[in-house]
Amino acid sequence: MRRDTFLKSLAALAAAGTLPLSAQAAAAIKMMLPANPGGGWDTTGRAVGKALQDAGVASSVTYDNKGGAAGAIGLAQFVNSNKGDPNAMMVMGAVMLGGIITGKPPVSLSQATPLARLTSEYNVFVLPANSPFKSMAEVVAQLKKDPGSVKWGGGSRGSTEHIAAAMIAKAVGVDPAKINYVAFRGGGEAISAILGGNVTVGGSGYSEFAEYITSGKMKPIGVTSAARLKGSNVPTLKEQGIDVEIGNWRGIYGAPGISKAQRDELVAMIEKATKSKAWAEALQKNDWTPAWLPGDAFAKFVDDEFASLRAIMAKSGMI
Repeated sequence: MRRDTFLKSLAALAAAGTLPLSAQAAAAIKMMLPANPGGGWDTTGRAVGKALQDAGVASSVTYDNKGGAAGAIGLAQFVNSNKGDPNAMMVMGAVMLGGIITGKPPVSLSQATPLARLTSEYNVFVLPANSPFKSMAEVVAQLKKDPGSVKWGGGSRGSTEHIAAAMIAKAVGVDPAKINYVAFRGGGEAISAILGGNVTVGGSGYSEFAEYITSGKMKPIGVTSAARLKGSNVPTLKEQGIDVEIGNWRGIYGAPGISKAQRDELVAMIEKATKSKAWAEALQKNDWTPAWLPGDAFAKFVDDEFASLRAIMAKSGMI
């Protein structure tokens, strides 16, 4: 084949999106982070961006933080501004599903394109260092005495820590509708409120509180996992006689209206990124559990999660 004919064929393949990843130029990725800086989605998105670059599949990654309404504000901007864009990605997770169920935003997650689930993480509940309480048992005793006096602080309404707080109340015989839950727009705001003693109990993914637990600024009193987390001595809720187990997970969506070939290419890029040194370091640093689930399997998982969360939230009196 003549050189000019070969180059024209290569250009045509690239334009059609069928050129192998190894032969394509690395993409300039736009990453929507539908939360304020400092939280789990922000950390996850920036870790993914770094891994994409480390793996050589992204030439650059730009980030857009848009917090509020459990990610619905960022979702709306992502859906409305990136139709058909094969280089746009958005971080999301269980929190967004809960927020959509309770908030009923005008945009739907189904308008975007599911790419892959990345990680799973359990919540930890903590007390401020100067709290008068010393354990989950003492918090539960106060909850039974006066539900409104216990202020639970965490992510947006419908987040996994919100659902967990309602589940704890139900499990100990308290009306979940009476819990006093304070929602924050981002992880940074929740951390500040806990450190300042403005809430009774704080909840989030373990990685978000790890440095404050290690330094003694927060006292962990329970995790939502079935067994104690690796390398941690924090007791599970089940160990303490509270039959509650709930996990958090995070994933990546692509823009609305992209082709199946474009979706598959993005999934391949993300999978390559998850095998990079940068991603391995992020998993270790943040105590994330890998939970890879791509494409159609991820789409089905999200549908099933919506159904499961609706059932839990209905039983807990949240919807």
